[in-house]
Amino acid sequence: MAGAIASRMSFSSLKRKQPKTFTVRIATMDAEMEFSCEVKWKGKDLFDLVCRTLGLRETWFFGLQYTIKDTVAWLKMDKKVLDHDVPTEEPVTFHFLAKFYPENAEEELVQEITQHLFFLQVKKQILDEKIYCPPEASVLLASYAVQAKYGDYDPNVHKRGFLAQEELLPKRVINLYQMTPEMWEERITAWYAEHRGRARDEAEMEYLKIAQDLEMYGVNYFAIRNKKGTELLLGVDALGLHIYDPDNRLTPKISFPWNEIRNISYSDKEFTIKPLDKKIDVFKFNSSKLRVNKLILQLCIGNHDLFMRRRKADSLEVQQMKAQAREEKARKQMERQRLAREKQMREEAERTRDELERRLMQLKEEATMANEALMRSEETADLLAEKAQITEEEAKLLAQKAAEAEQEMQRIKATAIRTEEEKRLMEQKVLEAEMLALKMAEESERRAKEADQLKQDLQEARESERRAKQKLLEITSKSSYTQSMNSSTTALPTDLPSFNLISESLSFDFKDTDMKRLSMEIEKEKVEYMEKSKHLQEQLNELKTEIEALKLKERETALDILHNENASRGNSKHNTIKKVSESSS
Repeated sequence: MAGAIASRMSFSSLKRKQPKTFTVRIATMDAEMEFSCEVKWKGKDLFDLVCRTLGLRETWFFGLQYTIKDTVAWLKMDKKVLDHDVPTEEPVTFHFLAKFYPENAEEELVQEITQHLFFLQVKKQILDEKIYCPPEASVLLASYAVQAKYGDYDPNVHKRGFLAQEELLPKRVINLYQMTPEMWEERITAWYAEHRGRARDEAEMEYLKIAQDLEMYGVNYFAIRNKKGTELLLGVDALGLHIYDPDNRLTPKISFPWNEIRNISYSDKEFTIKPLDKKIDVFKFNSSKLRVNKLILQLCIGNHDLFMRRRKADSLEVQQMKAQAREEKARKQMERQRLAREKQMREEAERTRDELERRLMQLKEEATMANEALMRSEETADLLAEKAQITEEEAKLLAQKAAEAEQEMQRIKATAIRTEEEKRLMEQKVLEAEMLALKMAEESERRAKEADQLKQDLQEARESERRAKQKLLEITSKSSYTQSMNSSTTALPTDLPSFNLISESLSFDFKDTDMKRLSMEIEKEKVEYMEKSKHLQEQLNELKTEIEALKLKERETALDILHNENASRGNSKHNTIKKVSESSS
């Protein structure tokens, strides 16, 4: 009895020791994960678990987002997960998204997973029209998205219609032009073919480098009112705070760069921005909800911290990550070069094999023709031999008849002709006999010459036969050599000896010489990038001109009109903000 009580007590104490858990679902841009979380976990515990699972180290850009009463909110790191206003039913869902954006994606985004997550998020925002993108830039971005997904363009694989099921362009762009899906695909594919040789991470980075120059990239918009009650929009991004008209999200009316802001605060629903220059008036505005003010302050603090961090020396962790990224980039570049060499050698081997196969077929055809010619020569030789024999026999027969005619003539001459009439008749017969003998002699001589000619033709035919046999023998020997070469070519192993030599000689120590060479290559890439940028702008202008005739003006949105006006004035995202901030100061 006492043992049973003790066992029940130990079981109940064990049960109490087991922590209570709840299920959390995390949705990233391309996957969903579920975790079992302890009730006592704070936001940082869950966020760190997600980052470790993804292998993500650049955690400062990201956060866990949820929605409460139609308002976006972010999980606080120092607050328990269940203390947030999250739904009580399980699984509790959070979205793992970029909360802060880099000023320069190429310089700041180090890890490939970070670049990939940003690429997916920005791509979705452009397609969902949360970021305005002009039509010609949409086509270019679509071509990089295709390169990232499908790799190098191959006309034998990527045939007409292969993009039919892909969502690559904003619906606003598609509706703006009288163009069929096939016409859009043709223009996207034309640029896609030019990206040959770019790996997935390179194509995604090119996408981000273009997207980061779009006016609405990385901007969080909030509806506000100024002291006069005028409705405005507040934009918070990596560069600072911007005030917009509600109808114009592209061009700010006022901008406050982070380095010119002294203080940001809010009291209840009133928000205050104090510029660093005390001569400039304090800007105050009201938002609709207290929760929105808290979110604005979170974004301001985070973006300001990153703004200042970019202008300081990198931390040891970031330096280490960048060094690893450079080594990884160098390793991948060397690997790509090795694969490119292998591919080139395989293609050359295949071309050689095809050429040998073509040559073999040609030699086989020549051998067949030589065989046929030999057979015809043999038949001709046999016919000529038979004809020569017949002619020779005819010549002998004619010679015999000529001899008989001569004998007859001698006999007639020897015969005594008694009368003059007989003599005349005999003379006539003698003359006829002589004529016949002469004709027989000429015919015999002609036949003899013809027999000689036939013998000569027979000799030439036999010589031709001998040459044909010799040529056939040569062709046969060449064919056997080609077949041996072809078999050795077609039986190429998957890893050629030279490939093994390359792989054995590769060194991944990344000494100073390797890094110097990589630096020189990067410098060279920068020069090439400047040239490509100029060429790219020309291509964008060319495409814009090309499709302008197909535009339906009545379908232009307010943002299309505003963008065209900015473009005609030569205004871009950065110089517009610079001008506005200078004018406000």
